[in-house]
Amino acid sequence: MMSLMLFSRGCTDILCCLLFILFLFGYFAVGILAWSQGDPRKVIYPTDSRGQFCGQAGTKPFLFYFNILKCASPLVLLELQCPTPQICVEKCPDRHLNLVKAKLGSNEDREYYSRYCKEGTDFTILRDALCPAMLLPSKAFTRRCLPALGKLSGGVVVVGNETSFFDDNNNRVNATDLLEASKKSNIVLEARQVAMRIFEDYTQSWHWILLGLVIAMVISLIFIVLLRFLAAVMVWVIIILVILVIGYGIFHCYMEYAALKGEPGADVTIRDLGLQTDFSVYLQIQQTWLAFMIILAIVEFIIILLLIFLRKRILIAIALIKEASRAVGHIMSAMFYPLLTFALLAVVIAYWAVTAVFLSTSNEQIYKVYNKSDCPFSMDTCDPKTFNTSNVSAQCPDAECLFAFYGGETLYHRYLILLQFYNVFLFFWCANFVTALGQVTLSGAFASYYWAFKKPDDIPAYPIFSSLGRALRLYHTGSLAFGSLILSLVQVIRVLLEYLDHKLKGWKNASLNLV
Repeated sequence: MMSLMLFSRGCTDILCCLLFILFLFGYFAVGILAWSQGDPRKVIYPTDSRGQFCGQAGTKPFLFYFNILKCASPLVLLELQCPTPQICVEKCPDRHLNLVKAKLGSNEDREYYSRYCKEGTDFTILRDALCPAMLLPSKAFTRRCLPALGKLSGGVVVVGNETSFFDDNNNRVNATDLLEASKKSNIVLEARQVAMRIFEDYTQSWHWILLGLVIAMVISLIFIVLLRFLAAVMVWVIIILVILVIGYGIFHCYMEYAALKGEPGADVTIRDLGLQTDFSVYLQIQQTWLAFMIILAIVEFIIILLLIFLRKRILIAIALIKEASRAVGHIMSAMFYPLLTFALLAVVIAYWAVTAVFLSTSNEQIYKVYNKSDCPFSMDTCDPKTFNTSNVSAQCPDAECLFAFYGGETLYHRYLILLQFYNVFLFFWCANFVTALGQVTLSGAFASYYWAFKKPDDIPAYPIFSSLGRALRLYHTGSLAFGSLILSLVQVIRVLLEYLDHKLKGWKNASLNLV
């Protein structure tokens, strides 16, 4: 019978298997394309107005905004870039100083202020916006110089010791106005900062995590081995301990209830007490302990009834546990196979994450025209190399060609969002395939134990590897690919719907909520 089954075995879902292999080759091609075009430095390092990375290739480490208040503009949400000149500086400013005072001040003030002007700038020139109109005490956050905001005892927001200051138009500005500007200047970096902190935590505590996993695996192994010999004893001991613990809980609740009898205020009802943020208040009244005692008594009664009427089912469950433990004892490699599944999932996640980063950083530097006065070329794309000799510079003298964002007009850049979607879809497909492969492998290994007429002689020498080989030799690969494809489609649709739900939460529209 077994030989007939082996000879009659054939491939399943061949078309889906070939489709999965084809998509995998496409996935590798997308990864190679992304790795050849992307630059992860765009994620890690800030970019100044000339498109240079601060802290790379000999540049200064921190990004400085000429006018941080411009970051409060709605343009930041559209272009993800503050419409103000930005330069790389060696150190963030640590004091309040404006350009007029610096000009009239000492040589030390002028030298200090010139550190925050564009390179090769004549310090006396202001009309070309080559120097910031003012400096504010700042602190470095994600390599960006942001105002050092603080609060006094009364909740007043200050920058350094100043509650207000004059901007480049000589208008008085409160320090609270910098809050929104600081938040929006860093709006793209918040999620990245969280991810970096998580990564740092993992790098610092990975050995403790690994030790915990090893300890958990050893304890699980010991527990399974003990179940093989002491399944009935362990199950009944656990059941009895649960009953005893609940019984002690009933006794403790009664003692607390009796101790509060006659105490002033202990006879207040929970309804009269109302909602309290301090839970300990409820522990000072009798009704709370009475409610706990009644709930535990009901749970205890239900458990005892289940034991009385389901005792035969419990005996059957104990027998199944013994048999399952015996099967694991004959196939000890099943205890370690999940490590392979974990490693494969780690590879899938790492490949997806790296590809996503390289795809998101494979855009080109886009420069836009920024100006203070009306200009017909405002927000047009420009080239900083030829901007000073262009018609735009002649018609709009105060306009500047500044780095805006990363983008592109090539065929690759136009379909970049589709490549990201393809990356996400293949991530779900590969992750589900790896999970399904692990499940089928373990099922096949334990099936060889179940169908063995003479145990353990008829069990294959390496049941896990035999089952894995059967799954990968195209016998089940197509079925695994087909099943994981269905799951992936459902998961992608679910993610899209959750994303839309998150974006439309603020909309009070019945039809949108229905969708």
